[in-house]
Amino acid sequence: MPGGVVLAGGRSTRFGEGDKALADLAGVPMVRRVADRLVDSVETLVVNCRREQRAAIERALADYPHPVGYAVDPDPDRGPLAGIATGLQAVDSEYAFVCACDMPFVDGRVVDLLADRAAGHDAAVPRLDDGWHQPTHAVYRASSTADACDRALADDERAALAALEQLDWVVVSEDEIRAHGSVETFTNCNTREEVERAAARLEG
Repeated sequence: MPGGVVLAGGRSTRFGEGDKALADLAGVPMVRRVADRLVDSVETLVVNCRREQRAAIERALADYPHPVGYAVDPDPDRGPLAGIATGLQAVDSEYAFVCACDMPFVDGRVVDLLADRAAGHDAAVPRLDDGWHQPTHAVYRASSTADACDRALADDERAALAALEQLDWVVVSEDEIRAHGSVETFTNCNTREEVERAAARLEG
């Protein structure tokens, strides 16, 4: 079973005021919603965040059933690639599932599929039919991917694919995802309106 990394350090510019990771989602902070969906698919959890977020996120994850660690961004404005690197450097397992904190419908069956497909490789990354890869919803070999991310950042690259180009990785198609779980796993909540819609689904 892989470890888990939740990326919560973004500035949430489209969300407006307040911290998206801590947004109330049907009575539960969004980061806790994501963490709870991962309980059966990861053995530990690392939250990548900014220093000023940590205390509030720790409160949100109080009594979480798995060990929780925190990977604080040394430079909080370098984007998701830096968050992936920082988070993966803090995990103890060989592999880790990485996802963004704004994906409250993450599907454990998809996490399990990605973990199976990553075995023997450096990463398993979904690619949807629209052609977009989903690097913030993927399983990575922690050490090799963290090193690749650091090299890409040193070259002033910000896109996750710049790190993946250095790795042995497999693509997991949308058809495979649908055969094992739900593509709703990729639903994210970037705006307050999207949070409201997600809350309505959870409460419906």
